[in-house]
Amino acid sequence: MDLATARQHIQGSLDRMNALYGKPIFDEWAVLSTAAKHGGVLAYAGPRMENFRQNVLTDAAPLRALTEGRPFAEGDFEFAPEAGGTHYDALLKLGAASFLVCNHTAKTMAEIRSDPRWLKAQKVFFELSEKFRADPLGV
Repeated sequence: MDLATARQHIQGSLDRMNALYGKPIFDEWAVLSTAAKHGGVLAYAGPRMENFRQNVLTDAAPLRALTEGRPFAEGDFEFAPEAGGTHYDALLKLGAASFLVCNHTAKTMAEIRSDPRWLKAQKVFFELSEKFRADPLGV
């Protein structure tokens, strides 16, 4: 899958999740690459356009702690239940060297999950993960 198609799938899925949940689940998302030639951030949508890139390592710390040493295949994901503020709430492996991170800058994943509407919305996130399992992002 190319980056333009990946962006469409991501935004479309997040829009569907928000509709099912009745309010925004994540108010920012980014596609990150571990390949040095891409400078880290391949795509970003959210309120912190000016300073997002400079905070990537700090904001990823809770998810890195949860996933360190674990193998991740394309389509695998993880949530950081207690990651507050600008720390990323969700991680989805998109391709060999790329990941989607999602965040709600005012709520934790635990708070989001406490709403019963999360059960319907999480199905859409799973469907998104399966798209990347079947057709990984190539960058």
